[in-house]
This record gives sequence, structure tokens and C-alpha cells, in this order.
Amino acid sequence: MADCTGVISQMFIYPVKSCAGIALSEANLTPTGLAFDREWMIVDQDGLFLTQRQIPHMVWITPEITPSSLKLSAPGQTTLEVSFDQPVVARTVTVWRDTLLADDMGDEAASWLNQYLAVPGKNFRLVRFSKSAKRISSKDWTKEVEAPNMFSDGFAVLVATQRSLDILNERLQESGHEAVDMLRFRPNIVIEDLDAHTEDDLSTIQIKTLSGLIELALVKPCPRCPIPNINPYTANSSPEVIDTLASYRSLPRMDGAICFGMNAIVLSGAGHTLRIGQPFEADFAI
Repeated sequence: MADCTGVISQMFIYPVKSCAGIALSEANLTPTGLAFDREWMIVDQDGLFLTQRQIPHMVWITPEITPSSLKLSAPGQTTLEVSFDQPVVARTVTVWRDTLLADDMGDEAASWLNQYLAVPGKNFRLVRFSKSAKRISSKDWTKEVEAPNMFSDGFAVLVATQRSLDILNERLQESGHEAVDMLRFRPNIVIEDLDAHTEDDLSTIQIKTLSGLIELALVKPCPRCPIPNINPYTANSSPEVIDTLASYRSLPRMDGAICFGMNAIVLSGAGHTLRIGQPFEADFAI
């Protein structure tokens, strides 16, 4: 018998790293997480990845996945369409500590990004995770499981409980601030019917789908940078979200880092479909 149960209440993907998310009612699971999540990334002329940390208005770049392309829109810009099967050239890129070859999406995409982002001294390129590339999550956290991911911050899936956000919002409103929504924290799967931050203590989540069993291992609390301070609708940043979290979410096992949500890896079930409202069972870490 499982230690606890709940349901999937929300799902999101972020096709271009650090740009706007897409809410989903269903999602195909792959070994690297939800299909198309963080499959593309913006890099500078040196191949270094860019995020809202440096350029907050990246959050206004809105992706759309079609059967044959990635479309990007942004304020004041015409829509960019990048075909999945367009010719590509390899480009060396770096995301955190990993350097690998990615597929450059061409000059039209680069021109679109440079026009919109408009950072003096910077030239931007859009790259896609190459089918031949391999990026493995830290085995220090996966218990030596070889768990692939694409351009995420290090793990295939980010899981958070709705009640964790509710508690944060109660504290924000008690201090005179506005409530925030879950997009601040960029999770992939939001679960309900568990107490706040129960995800910290779970070892696995099992979801029975119509085609088979999905099992995720929750392996590492997610330390938080300043990105949750950025309003995804205005691109303005203010410190109250992280400041409020810091008052109660500094985890000793993470050397005092401020954490929200749990990073997870795919143990089994790639190829199956996740849906809003699906029940799950979960076990606590021993």
C-alpha cells in the first residue's frame, strides 16, 4: 500500500529555456521529461546559455508547438516559425557545467532574437538539443541511475504541490503583498491532496496510465535563484517572493539553500501519457 495518494492538477512545459511556459491538459513522457520541455535554448555568441536572471523580458517570448514547428511570439515582433526538419549546423554550447553540441536554428531565428532582446554587445542564437547529444543528471543525487535531461537546470521533471504555493501566498498576503501563481516556480507537474512541501519527503510517485505505469523518483530539492521574483506577466522583479520563502524554506540538507519543489527523474513509463486529474500513489523516503 502506498504511503499517500493525490492527483495531478496542473502540467507545464517550457520549450525554450527561461521563456514562457505552456499549460497542458496532457503530456507525453519521454526519458528526458515531458515532451518538448527545455528542448530549445538561447545562447550568446560564446555559446553560453541565457536566462531571465540576465534578461527578464525573455519571459515574454511565448512558444507554441505545432505538428511540424516551434513558433515564437513576443511583443512588437512578427511570429517566428522554426521547422523541426530544417537544415542545421552544430554549435558548441554550455549550460551550467555541461558543454555539448546543439543544433543551431539558423540566422532568421538569430535575427529575431537579436531584434527583440536587443542587448548591446550580445549576439544571440537559438539552439535545439541534438538527437545525438547526451546530458546526464548528477549521479550524486540519482543514486547512480543514469538519468538524461535536455536543457533543464539538471533534472528531467520538477514536481511541486499546490499546497506549497498556497502557504507561500498566505504569508505574502499577510505581509501586504499580492499572491503569485505557480508559473513563478516553473514546475512541470503540480500535485494536489498533499500537505505543503510533502514532496520534500517523497521517494517515488507512481501513476497508472491507460497504457502502463509511470514511475518518477524525486531526488533533489530545488534551490531557488531570483527568477521567482520576476512577474511572468510584467517581467518586473521585486524581492518579496524569495524574501518570504527565505523566512521558512531554508533547508539544512541543502546547506541552507532556499528550496521550493523537488527535482525528479524518470524511472519508467517513457512513452506513456500524463493527464490532468490522473491519480497517483507515492512513497516516503526511508
